[in-house]
Amino acid sequence: MTVTHPFTKGIHEIAPGTYAYLQPDGGWGYSNAGLVVGDGEVMLIDTLFSVGLTEEMLSTIRGAVPEAAHIDWLVNTHANGDHCYGNQLLTGSMILSSDAAADEVAGDDPSTMQAVLSKADCFGLAGSYFKTCFGAFDTSNVVMTPAQQTFRGALSLTLAGRAVELIELGPAHSAGDVVVHVPDVDVLFTGDLVFIDATPIVWEGPLSHWVEACDAMLGLEPRVVVPGHGPITGQAGIRDVRAYLEFVEAQSRLRFDRGMTPWEATLDIDLGVFGEWLNCERIAVNVAMAYHEFDPTTWAKVTQWDAFSGMARYAESRG
Repeated sequence: MTVTHPFTKGIHEIAPGTYAYLQPDGGWGYSNAGLVVGDGEVMLIDTLFSVGLTEEMLSTIRGAVPEAAHIDWLVNTHANGDHCYGNQLLTGSMILSSDAAADEVAGDDPSTMQAVLSKADCFGLAGSYFKTCFGAFDTSNVVMTPAQQTFRGALSLTLAGRAVELIELGPAHSAGDVVVHVPDVDVLFTGDLVFIDATPIVWEGPLSHWVEACDAMLGLEPRVVVPGHGPITGQAGIRDVRAYLEFVEAQSRLRFDRGMTPWEATLDIDLGVFGEWLNCERIAVNVAMAYHEFDPTTWAKVTQWDAFSGMARYAESRG
């Protein structure tokens, strides 16, 4: 079945009592969220990158879905700020996440991003790139609001008679990636395990485990897939992400075996059709993480600042 929901900002009903909130263009910081409505009980899946964006989303949702005047449950699919920095607005909700995501949230400080942005001009090419990615977002008033209930593996809930399954499939994109499966309508909210028309980024890895996560998502046989970034899709979107990850792993391995450095490999790889995806410069991070997977004693995990430096250099190399 082809999924044809328009990629326009705002709330979209994708199945009875099941909604997606979309934010084009799906690039840095512009994430999606979800809403599941039972008979008198409501679950929100993810908040957004700022208090202001989350306020706008909640206003839109409540204007379209009266039942969402009170949200009983909030699930954070992972710990990246564009999926949890609006949590403070859901003080009356039970917030859920994986144990690993909660650990990452505990180590996060939103003020760091504002501090870097305020001095971005001092950091040369990397600073300019970072400002391009995140300059539109104000996280200065974010108060980190962690999950009150965490889990490992899986958690089954009943939302006023509707079954909702939380399934931990990380580490992959992040340490504690969780998907939300709503089996009565065959809808899957994937968080950042799926990017559509945008390049996935491996912050945690390994790539091989992310491929396994794709297989697990396909095994659920969803009809509608709401990605963490990009337009609503179906199973084909999961397969596209899987194909990209296998491509990066295979191309990186080939060059690793030839003795090339991660940067040499990054520049040498012809992305083909994947080069048409948004933020294709993330290949620099993904190759470095593949090298770490191949030989962790020689190639350390890339730090976030090194990651942005590499992406900035790659973007510049492409003009």
